[in-house]
Amino acid sequence: MRYHGAGPAHDLARTDNNVTPESSAHASPAPPSSVINSAAYCNGVRVAFVPIPDLGDAWRHSDRFFWVGLYEPSEPLLAHIQQAFGLHDLAIEDAHQAHQRPKLEIYDDSMFVVLRTARLCADGEHRIEFGETHVFVGPRYVVTVRHGSLQSHVGLRARCEASPHMLAQGEGFVLHALMDFIVDQYFPILDALQDELDELEEQIFSGTFVRSVTARLYHLRRDLLGLKQAVTPLIDVLARLSRSTSQLIPPHTQPYFQDVHDHVVRIAELINNLEQLSHIALEAKFALISVAQNEDTKRLAAWAAIIAVPTLIAGLYGMNFDFMPETKWVYGYPVAVLAMLTICGLLYRWFRKVKWL
Repeated sequence: MRYHGAGPAHDLARTDNNVTPESSAHASPAPPSSVINSAAYCNGVRVAFVPIPDLGDAWRHSDRFFWVGLYEPSEPLLAHIQQAFGLHDLAIEDAHQAHQRPKLEIYDDSMFVVLRTARLCADGEHRIEFGETHVFVGPRYVVTVRHGSLQSHVGLRARCEASPHMLAQGEGFVLHALMDFIVDQYFPILDALQDELDELEEQIFSGTFVRSVTARLYHLRRDLLGLKQAVTPLIDVLARLSRSTSQLIPPHTQPYFQDVHDHVVRIAELINNLEQLSHIALEAKFALISVAQNEDTKRLAAWAAIIAVPTLIAGLYGMNFDFMPETKWVYGYPVAVLAMLTICGLLYRWFRKVKWL
């Protein structure tokens, strides 16, 4: 067994037993960044880096715990991981294709867990970048396959290695630490979305209507829907893990999964609350727009009624009939103008009184 001296460039030095020499000779090597880490641990302490081709022999012929981290691996690289730990074909297929919903699948003596990661983008627009983490858990090994952002796992392995007495518990602790780490990342996102919703509510009720508010509310509700799709399935996954009878999840580890389950339930409730508040805010915006439109309509109707009075009088005396009263009267014109102004003034005062103007 080799535990040092090789790097990610040697990840495909060996081929799966089901691959012919001809096909393996033409297999394209995985990029060096595909392997984030491949380490062996003894009593919770990292003891060696294990090249991918040596994982199978190292795992079968030692009692050490192995934690492998991959980022968007190629099919040949996943084939080597599958051969090393005897992973199920369906799980390998899901890990390569990505675009999976959070779930838990149990195969004989191994588990396959799909998690959705989320992080705020750095552009300050409170938009969310989603990714996926697929976790293979088996006796004395954990394999994580990441899709999407690399930043979603920064610091996780260091945190686990800082607690060797916990890491010595093996795969159950690593799975819990990973799920707890990912779930905790949802809280700052919800805080940011809450702040954005508060800002939008202030703009909605300020009396100044901005077109961008509707677009921002739409994007906010879309982000909440994406978070809901990532969080809601985790409730069932963590409930199953907290009641699991598998040897991979020892009884003393189950309360830790129950704690993460409680966090997920709380996050789901916060998402539902934000969804309802955003829906109410959107309805309030449309209601205020409708009220504003009604106010504008009343103003236009009031001015139309005021303008109609001189229009009616001027139109009546502009018909040029010979036998009309006051047409030959010397005071006819000033009386007609005075009547127009008087009636318009009375109408204006009345509309002001009923607050149409």
